[in-house]
Amino acid sequence: MKYNKIIIAFIALSLLASCGDDYLTEKPYSFDNTGHTDATTVDAELVGLHRIFAELWGYSGNQGFLSCWQIGTDVCSAGATQGVENGFYQYADLNSENYGVMFLWQKSYEFINNANLIIAAVGDNNKAANAEARFFRAYAYNTLVTLWGDVPLLNEPVTVPTFDFSRNPVAEVDKLIDEDLQYGIANLPDVGAAAKPSRINKDMARQLAAEAYLRIGMRDNSYFAKAEQAATGIIDGGKYKLIDERYGKFLGEGGDPYRDMFRFGNQRRSQGNTEGIWVFEMEYNNQVTGGTIDNPQHRRVWQPALHKIDIGYVNCDSLGGRGNGRLRLSNFMKYTVWSGLAGDIRNSNFNIRRTVFINNPSFAGTTIGVNAKGYRVGLTAADKVEEVEMKLGDAVIPYEADSLEVLYPFCTKWGGYDPTDDFGYAIVKDWPIMRLGETYLLRAEARLRQNNASGAADDINVLRNRAFKASRAATGNATLGAVSPADISIDFILDERARELIGEENRRMTLVRTGKLADRIPMNGDTSPTGKVITGFDANKHILLPIPLSEIQMNKDAELKQNPGY
Repeated sequence: MKYNKIIIAFIALSLLASCGDDYLTEKPYSFDNTGHTDATTVDAELVGLHRIFAELWGYSGNQGFLSCWQIGTDVCSAGATQGVENGFYQYADLNSENYGVMFLWQKSYEFINNANLIIAAVGDNNKAANAEARFFRAYAYNTLVTLWGDVPLLNEPVTVPTFDFSRNPVAEVDKLIDEDLQYGIANLPDVGAAAKPSRINKDMARQLAAEAYLRIGMRDNSYFAKAEQAATGIIDGGKYKLIDERYGKFLGEGGDPYRDMFRFGNQRRSQGNTEGIWVFEMEYNNQVTGGTIDNPQHRRVWQPALHKIDIGYVNCDSLGGRGNGRLRLSNFMKYTVWSGLAGDIRNSNFNIRRTVFINNPSFAGTTIGVNAKGYRVGLTAADKVEEVEMKLGDAVIPYEADSLEVLYPFCTKWGGYDPTDDFGYAIVKDWPIMRLGETYLLRAEARLRQNNASGAADDINVLRNRAFKASRAATGNATLGAVSPADISIDFILDERARELIGEENRRMTLVRTGKLADRIPMNGDTSPTGKVITGFDANKHILLPIPLSEIQMNKDAELKQNPGY
C-alpha cells in the first residue's frame, strides 16, 4: 500500500505541481475542489474526510501504530513484537523521527487542509457540509494540541508553497476548535438524519466538544460547565440507552449485554446497539466504496498470538480470531483496577478473557504434564506433579513462559473472525468510536471539576447499574458496586474509564488531557527479568510529543520550534 506523506508544505507544493502535457498533470481529487459546490462533489469530498479517518486508524504499514496510544501508560505494556511503538514505552528512544509521531501529525494536517478546502468552497451556502468539515478540523486540532501543545494554526486552505509556519498558542487553536464545534452542534443533522449512520451528526460534535472542553477547562475553568452541557445534550436527548439486556445475533451463545455491543453484526444502531453514538462502519466498509481501507490491525494488536503454541485452539469468532499480541494489558489493568469489584461484567471472561477453551478436536485426548503451579510441562519433566488428559471445552493450560508472552488476559472488543481470512490480517468489523458509556464518564469528570461530586457519583452509578445488574439480581444486594460522592476523584474516574473503555479510548490522550500521564505510569505494575517494562520517562520532556523532524526541515523560512528536550 502506497501512502502519501502529506506535510504542511508538501500539501501546498502538490497543488502547484504541473507538467506541460495535460495528461501528465496530477490533480489530486481531494484537493481540486476550490469553487466546487455542487452537492455530489461536496458529498464526495466529505466522504474523503471519513476515508482519512479510516486510513489513520486502519493503518497497517507499521502494525504497532495503534499500540503507540496505549503502551507506556497505566493500562498496557508492549507485547512480544515491537517496532514503531518502541519509543512509547522505552521513552529514551522517543524522538522526532518516530514514524508513529510523524504519521499522526501528517494525517491530522491532511484532515485540516482538506476540511479547509471544503469550508472555503461551500461557506454558509451549505451549512451541513461546512459543519461536517469543521467537525474533522476540530477533531484534528484537538488531537494536535493535546499531544503536541502549540501547533501551526491553519483556518484557510494552503494554496501556494509555504515554508514559514510557526506554532500558535494552544489558546488560539482552542478558540477555533470551540467555534467549529459550536457551528457543528448548530448545523449538523440529528442522529438518524445524516446521509449514512456513520456520517457526522450533532451528538458526535457534542461528544467531541465535551472532551475538548474538559481539556480547555484545565486552563479556563469556565469550560467545565460547557463540557457538562455538551454531554447532557446527548444524555437528555432521549436518542440513546445503555445496553443492559442481551440482544442481537449471539443470544444462543454465552455472553452478557456489555459483550454483545462489540460483536460482529451487533454494533450498529440498526442492529440493536442503542448505545452507539459514532460507530464507524468498516464492516465490509459501507463508508467508502471499494471495501475496507487498508488492513486495520486492531485485532492483531489487542489479541494475543495464540497460534504460536500448541494449546488445542483454532481460530473462531467466539474466541476472537487470530491475533498478534502487539500489546498486553498491564498488571494494573488485569488485576488492580478490578480489586473489590467481583461481579462487574466488564471483567467477565467474555470481556477480559482470562481463560481460553480447547476447541480443536485433534487436540482432544492429548495428555500433558502439569506442575505444582498449574502450568503445562513435558510428561517427563522433573517438576511434573500430575498428568491430565485434555478434552474439548477444557480450559487451556499454558506453559509458564507463555502466560506472559502468548496467552495472557486480553480485551475482547476487537476480536472477530472472518472465515475468508483465517490468517487474520485485517479486521472487517465496525469501530466503536463514541458511545453513551463514555458520555456519562465525560459528564462525571465535568461535574467533579465543578465540585459536584454528588452529580459525578450519579453518573458513575449509571454505569455501575449496568455493570452489576446481573450480580445484584443473583445476590439480592441492590447496591452492589455502587459508589458514593466520597469515592469520586479524578483518579477514580480514570480508573473507571479504564474499566469501561479499555480498547476504545486513546489512553495516552486521556492521561495527557487530564495532566495525569506522569502520575499514572508507575501504576502500570509490569516488570521483566531486567526491571520495569516502562523506562526512561522524563516528565519534563515526554508529556508532549516531538514535532516531526521532517516538518522542521521543510519549514525553511521560519523556525518551527521543537518541544523541549527533543
